[in-house]
Amino acid sequence: MDNNSTTELNVPLDGLLGPKAAKLFGDHLNLHTIGHLLNHVPRTYFKRGELTPVSSVPLGEDVTLIARVQSANKRNMQTRKGFLCEVVITDDDDGRLGSLSLTFFNGHNAHRELRPGVQAMFHGKVTAYKGRLTLTNPGYSLLDEDEMVNPALLQEPIPVYPAAAKVESKEIQKAVGKLLDSLVHSQLNDPVPPEIARRDKLMNVTQAYELIHRPHVIEDTYRAKHRLRYQEALVLQTALARRRALTSQEEATSRPFRSGGLLDQFDAKLPFTLTDGQKTMGETLGDELASPHPMNRLLQGEVGSGKTLVALRAMLQVIDAGGQAALLAPTEVLAAQHLQSITRTLGPLAMGGMLGGAADGTKVVLLTGSMSTAQRKQAMLDAATGDAGIVIGTHALLSDNVSFFDLGLIVVDEQHRFGVEQRDVLRSKATNSPHVLVMTATPIPRTVAMTVFGDLDVSTMTELPAGRAPITTHEVGLTEHPAWIQRIWARAREEIDAGRQVYVVCPKIGDQEEESTALELYSPDAVGAARAPQQELTSVNELFETLQELPVLAGVSLGLLHGRLDPVEKLATMARFNDGSVQLLVSTTVIEVGVDVHNATMMVIMDADRFGISQLHQLRGRVGRGGHPGTCLLVTQLDPDHPSRERLAAVASTTDGFELSQKDLELRREGNILGASQSGGRSSLKFLRVVKDAAIIEKAREDAQQIVKDDLDLVDHPELAEALEIYLNPVKEAYLERG
Repeated sequence: MDNNSTTELNVPLDGLLGPKAAKLFGDHLNLHTIGHLLNHVPRTYFKRGELTPVSSVPLGEDVTLIARVQSANKRNMQTRKGFLCEVVITDDDDGRLGSLSLTFFNGHNAHRELRPGVQAMFHGKVTAYKGRLTLTNPGYSLLDEDEMVNPALLQEPIPVYPAAAKVESKEIQKAVGKLLDSLVHSQLNDPVPPEIARRDKLMNVTQAYELIHRPHVIEDTYRAKHRLRYQEALVLQTALARRRALTSQEEATSRPFRSGGLLDQFDAKLPFTLTDGQKTMGETLGDELASPHPMNRLLQGEVGSGKTLVALRAMLQVIDAGGQAALLAPTEVLAAQHLQSITRTLGPLAMGGMLGGAADGTKVVLLTGSMSTAQRKQAMLDAATGDAGIVIGTHALLSDNVSFFDLGLIVVDEQHRFGVEQRDVLRSKATNSPHVLVMTATPIPRTVAMTVFGDLDVSTMTELPAGRAPITTHEVGLTEHPAWIQRIWARAREEIDAGRQVYVVCPKIGDQEEESTALELYSPDAVGAARAPQQELTSVNELFETLQELPVLAGVSLGLLHGRLDPVEKLATMARFNDGSVQLLVSTTVIEVGVDVHNATMMVIMDADRFGISQLHQLRGRVGRGGHPGTCLLVTQLDPDHPSRERLAAVASTTDGFELSQKDLELRREGNILGASQSGGRSSLKFLRVVKDAAIIEKAREDAQQIVKDDLDLVDHPELAEALEIYLNPVKEAYLERG
């Protein structure tokens, strides 16, 4: 391997493994280059520990054995589908031959690999069956002859790799060994600057890969992982710091506050006092909009913390300064809600050029895919001529034929619903770099904010406006209390009789397309859903029909809403729920964000275990918005001790979104934080864990900021620059482009 360039990591595996093996690694493990293979690290290690002679295995204890397969048989199970692979192993401990039977349920690999004569190391818990000691489904690792005759090798942990049926862990281990042998006389370029490595006593990168793949003792892996975690954090944080620094140098049109303008008039007519958080945030945004460099800010706040009002005031400042604002919403329902809410809030100020409108008022227009051609053309004309100061829309805003007169501010609502390319398209419609405000009601733990949104300034609003009522959340376990299902609908009727409205949320639609369509039902964080027992999930269509027949709901006006309804029908149903003519709305999660019906005070979430913590928190934020106390019922069919019930208990225990987001992060797999759900690429973190490694991320962030401050183009850090090129390929870099 060329010791002058880390770009060797991009070399295809063909040369190392040969074309046939390289194709298998590529097809089945998605490993195509030297770098991919080096970073395909063991998922665990077989700790060899003290070896136990087969003749003296103790009942009920974990043992590690080295033995030879004496016999192997396969037979079908009598009481259920599948087969058993029964293996007998023996050893020779000082002339005392011991034998032990092993049982593998549906053990395809064991049946293929554990043939008579094969030597292997086995690890498992000793149990008894029909009076004989046995190991059931033990872990095992095949041993080469040289391992059998070299006692030193037997003391080293055996790596166990994420594998595939066609490429097993042992083959990966051999390939990695061959690769590491080729590195013996060379050193990979090290992205970590030498002064930092000396300061923190970090081993070099070549040694780290050696010890993570071929540790002499298990402690080697801890030190190697620490080194590689820091490297991953430094590369990420350097990329973010550079993007932030480069963005701050771009030119934007200054949009300073204008006394006596729309913003002043709006504030003067507000029927309530802004919260301290809204005032502070308004001042921050006002200052940044007046800057000649683009604002790039993430505004996170609890559901109902008043983010939209803060964003609206920023839009008015931009309009006062001659610019336009675009508000990008993830769904047509939410876009229509924003239009209704903003025009209602602005009153005559949103009726520029219309009878009864303010003399210097502006125009607010909506642009969505389901509008008629004439409506779309008029909205596009208003955007292009500058007549519309505020343009609200969905993905339709991104189409090529949509243009703006002078786009000064982009507000992205619920940013996690949009891909990077979509935001970039909108940015490209401005002459100079526009100011960008990204909003989310999903609270983000600080470590995630540092890792994912490190190039944005992050602001948090926690104070709820006056008039927000508390929401009480209850778990409703139907397994232990089947009769409670009737009480739910009686409770809903009580709420409706009191003049309020009710949401009922279901996890599926229940039509013929169910099998083939990827629904908008499940949040990416609904971990546990796949592992839940096969239960019949509640569908919107079926429940809607059932509730229509329930005597307790006789005379109640019901509405139906889901993602595959005709867009016009969806908007009409939502409008009827808004004006109160629909009293109970049966819906999928299309109402998750932005829907703002002040009279809704109760939400029933069916099969709540199918949703993630943050999604449940978002959903229940739809109630209690009008000063009346809210109630949220989390209905589940799972047993009380099922792991997914822990999520429901967490949501029921607190309405603190930040506490829940931390709990969410602890409960779910972290791979998706920067994985395909974020960027669509191979960008999941290999070594870093944002919950556990907060201290490493913090240190790497400080180091990266100092490096970028002193050397923006990384001229003096060529190894780090190369690592950015390799690690952050165009697909992987996508998630960094938050602005």
